[in-house]
Parts: sequence; C-alpha cells; structure tokens
Amino acid sequence: MPPAIDRGLSFRAFLPNAVTALALCFGLTGIRFGFAGDWEKALASIIIAGVLDGLDGRIARMLRAQSKFGAELDSLSDNIAFGTAPALIIFFWSLREAPKFGWTVSLALAVCCALRLARYNARIDADEQPHKSAGFNTGVPAPAGAGLAFVPILLWLISDNALFRSWTLVMPWTLFVAALMISSLPTYSWSSIRIRRSWRIFALAGVALLGAALINEPWITLLLICLTYLASVPMSMAAYAKVKRRRASQTVGGQSLP
Repeated sequence: MPPAIDRGLSFRAFLPNAVTALALCFGLTGIRFGFAGDWEKALASIIIAGVLDGLDGRIARMLRAQSKFGAELDSLSDNIAFGTAPALIIFFWSLREAPKFGWTVSLALAVCCALRLARYNARIDADEQPHKSAGFNTGVPAPAGAGLAFVPILLWLISDNALFRSWTLVMPWTLFVAALMISSLPTYSWSSIRIRRSWRIFALAGVALLGAALINEPWITLLLICLTYLASVPMSMAAYAKVKRRRASQTVGGQSLP
C-alpha cells in the first residue's frame, strides 16, 4: 500500500492559527513596551491581542477548522498575552516599588491565569459542565481578567494622579483580579447574550458609537467597559441562580411519584 501523501496544511486550517499566533506576538510586544516604560503602547498591544483572541475561535468555527493544535496554541497565547504580559507590565509600572511581595503578587496574577486556562482545558471534554451548559463561564476569562488588572493604569492615564500608581492600591487590586480568574463564580459569556430582533438595529448603532468612543477617548471608554463588566458579575451570579432553580423545578416536576 503506497504511503499517504502529505498535502500540507490547508489555508482554512492555517488562518485561525495565524490569528492566534498574531495575538501571541502582540502579547509579547506588550511586554517589550512595558520594559521601555511606554505604558500606552503596552496596554494597546494587550487590547489588540484580546481582539484577535476573540476572532480566532470564531474564524475556526466559521471555517470548520477547529483542531487540537489550534486549541493548544490558543491556550499558550492566552497565558502569555493575558497572564504573563499583564503581570510584568503591572510589576514594572507599580509593584516593583513595593518593599515586599511586589513580585509575588505579579506572579500570582500570571499563575492564576495559567491555572484558569488549565482548568478550562481539563474540563473541555467533560460531560458535566453546569456553567457552560447554561451559557456561562466559570470564573473571569483570561482576556477580561487582563482588562480588569489594568484598571489602575487606566485611571492613572486618565487622571495623571499618582495615587492610582501606588503599590498599596495596585497590590490588593491585582490579588482581587487573580482570585476572580480562578474562582468558581458564573460569569456571562458571549453565548449567553441574546439580542432581540427588534433591538438589533439599536445594537448595531451602539457598536458604532462604541467604536467612535474608542477612537476619541480610548482610555475612558475602556475603563467604562471594564467597570461595566465588573458590575455584571453579581448580575450573572443572580441569573445563574435563577437558571439553577428553574432546572431543579423541572427535574422535580419530571420525576414520577411512587
């Protein structure tokens, strides 16, 4: 029997992996700008990495090009772009001034991001995933965690107030964000968002306005997005509790009486 001919990697499978690799490059570029003290470009690099991370999976599903290789590459890219890079940027921006434990707290952010991704990968084929089956994430996703970790930097860029750069403020905030990433809190995912048909035109107008705001006032807009997401966490917990109660009542109602 003649050996199988290696026809190489199709463009359909190559495209989403290329987007993931590009996100990884922007994450590493954010580290480079952080070393140079160019904080605006450092944040911009991580934000672009987040946009690309949101695109690669959708491109893969659209092209039906999901693969084990792509999933592993995506996890590696997320770990560097949203764990290692933000941890280093925050350390050189503020936490290196801490007399003790500054580096430890930066490590906590990076390690918690890695643990969150490892937990996600370990459960990806599990049959029992209550949060995912209801359209929720478990804990704060890595890109959202990176955005929340940058809230003090955004406040500093907007106000130029040295208070927001103080390690006494940045250290507990960083630990709080790290805890959110490895928590078991149900948080909203894109799959849980449904836009009514009558609201679609308004949603498109809102996206256009959001794009204009990002161009004109990027740091204020990003801060508002981060704070809105943080405020949605209690709402997502309440929404998931409602789903659990509905499921429990359906289970009890579906049981046959003796």
